[in-house]
Amino acid sequence: MFTPIKNTTISQKVIEQIRTMLYEDQLGKGDKLPSERQMAESLEISRSSVREALKELEIMGLIVAKPGEGNFIKENFDDILFHPFSTIFLIKESNPYEILELRKVIEKGSCAMAAEKITDEELENIRKILDEAKKYTDEKKLSELDVSFHYEIAKASKNFLLQSILNTISSIIETFITDVRKNILVEPIHKKNIENQHYKIYQALKLRDSVLSEKAMEAHLDYVNLQMRKHIKLSEKNI
Repeated sequence: MFTPIKNTTISQKVIEQIRTMLYEDQLGKGDKLPSERQMAESLEISRSSVREALKELEIMGLIVAKPGEGNFIKENFDDILFHPFSTIFLIKESNPYEILELRKVIEKGSCAMAAEKITDEELENIRKILDEAKKYTDEKKLSELDVSFHYEIAKASKNFLLQSILNTISSIIETFITDVRKNILVEPIHKKNIENQHYKIYQALKLRDSVLSEKAMEAHLDYVNLQMRKHIKLSEKNI
């Protein structure tokens, strides 16, 4: 039933110290860490252990190494979940449909939450995105605006974890099925339908109606996911 308890490695203890310092605000976003030599001397450990800990922290997305400058706590943690999620996606051989399903589950709740917390300024930002999207037919620009629309809603939820998860899902979509997304956005019939769906979501948010906002987002994602599934299946047949 029980398994032997293994000693924590020195590098893991270094990581825990830095995490604790972040939690207790002894370290903040953008702060520069001491050099490897200074850390090794302060912690009374080898430089190789420090180097191993820093590498793990970089992989985790907590720090960034700048050549010639040193190691810094990241300024922005929006993409901190991308590497773990994408690794799981690849290792478990997940299919794109699982990402679409996850996005729908998370984004419905995020939209409902946003309806209760959204500010007039955030509503104005969303409206500007919708107005700008009408002007373009370029697939890259439309894809960027689509991402911005959903990001603004996630941001309005005032929940950092939701923002991080949705940003990660969007990044995985862009990484693994980006062509599918772009192709849908530029097709005239889909472009018009998506514009209308986005506007309905905006209107529901403007009313601060969480139920209506969630339903509008669900209808939008049902439509988009259906089209993406069709394109994915077609791509698979052509391989």
